[in-house]
Amino acid sequence: MSGQSGAARSRALLLLARASGAPPFSTASPAAAAAASDASSAGAREQPSPPRKRWGLLKFGAFAAVFGALGAAGYASYAYTLEEVDQKTMEFRKSMTMLQPIEEDTSAFEKFQAVAYWAAMKVPVTAIELYMDVRSTIEDHIRGFAEPTSDKLLPDLEPQHQHIFTLVLDLNETLVYSDWQRERGWRTFKRPGVDAFIEHMGKFYEVVVYSDQMPMYVDPVLERLDTKGIITGRLSRPATKYKDGKHYRDLSKLNRNPAQVIYIGSHALDSCLQPENCVTIKPWKLETDDTQLLDLIPFLEYVAMVRPSDIRTVLASYQGRDVAAEFIERSKEHQRRMQEQKHHGRMWRR
Repeated sequence: MSGQSGAARSRALLLLARASGAPPFSTASPAAAAAASDASSAGAREQPSPPRKRWGLLKFGAFAAVFGALGAAGYASYAYTLEEVDQKTMEFRKSMTMLQPIEEDTSAFEKFQAVAYWAAMKVPVTAIELYMDVRSTIEDHIRGFAEPTSDKLLPDLEPQHQHIFTLVLDLNETLVYSDWQRERGWRTFKRPGVDAFIEHMGKFYEVVVYSDQMPMYVDPVLERLDTKGIITGRLSRPATKYKDGKHYRDLSKLNRNPAQVIYIGSHALDSCLQPENCVTIKPWKLETDDTQLLDLIPFLEYVAMVRPSDIRTVLASYQGRDVAAEFIERSKEHQRRMQEQKHHGRMWRR
């Protein structure tokens, strides 16, 4: 009987082991089995839970939305002016103010739909308005640096001087040249004939220097250059217009009749917003035999005495040519014609 009962217990244990998935025979101790059980339960606890994956997707979506908004704002700033953005989004922003109010007898689901739609539309509208406010503020600050300091860079002319033309001169490589060497640092040199040129032009013109250099450079140079006070207007970088990475002279801000303004510079066409008023001369880089300023005196004297109704028409006839040399040729041709007419008149008198 005892043998039969032992066999029965063995079969029962075997069936229980099969039912629990444990091996039918194990040499491990009860402590090892307990440790294995704890390890398996810990491994089960360490598995990543699905909510973390959902949070990762939400973070990715948030980053994508932020970068998308920044990209859209950057493109809008590059492709459209603030006024164009305002016009293009006006209808969309107006639609938010025209939403129908939710009636009291509306079902709870329809109310939820209306609130959800309102919230979904309010976010982009608020973002657009915030973008426009920030951009307007930034552009106002930039405009303060990019535009000339005043719409009237020069004081009003007195009535008795209204007929006088204004001669605007660039500084670097036109009147002077600044050179740096390691052993002596910076030095500024005067162009040949510059003293005589400025003094003589002061008899016919209102003389103004308009430079793109900083005042801390322009003022000391002009103090040494213009000891007689002939230059009545001194304009430096704050008076220029910053555009496309360059500082331009804007003659429209001089408070002078544009038909009576001549701008002379070594890079005049590249540095002035009014090319029709420009006379370009060769840049001076310490050549000792340079005569560019003195060569212009006959032409400038003629303009000051004749006083054409619009100097821009006169300068247009010299377009693409050396003004000083062309004026001499025209003067010689005029004298030749006068001689011919005089000779022809004598022949008729005979």
